[in-house]
Amino acid sequence: MLKQITALIKDQRPAQDVHAHCDGPCGVYDPSSARIAAEAALSMTKKILALTPPDPSDAKAMATYLNTMARYVQIKEEQTHIAKTEILVLWTDYFKPVHLEQFPDLHNTIWQATKLCSSVKVEVSLEHAEELMETVRKIHEIFWATKNREVGWYTAS
Repeated sequence: MLKQITALIKDQRPAQDVHAHCDGPCGVYDPSSARIAAEAALSMTKKILALTPPDPSDAKAMATYLNTMARYVQIKEEQTHIAKTEILVLWTDYFKPVHLEQFPDLHNTIWQATKLCSSVKVEVSLEHAEELMETVRKIHEIFWATKNREVGWYTAS
């Protein structure tokens, strides 16, 4: 009986078709936040590698060194996590099957980017931090191509 009533209502007052690419149809996606976070992680990696440990007998210099190192590592960890989150949001909320048809390597590109985020977090590897930036650049290019827009790649540093 309820099905019949529902069918009658649908016939007399059909619902308008709606489409959303995410949980909430905000329409606001941009890979720039992943770029900014990945670039910050790259910057912190460079700063960590450039630090020179002081003479261990100089307690004040050693404390300053350790404090600076801890701050750089904390920022690198935080920013890499942000990059990973932003990449996954694009993957889960924005990119759709039609994008996979258009860019068959999209799944692997996202997977590589998230794996690189993990590597950048647990290592101090300039190579992996630079690879992450390059993979985020690729995601940037794919993203804007899906919108039929040309948005130039740039970095802040």
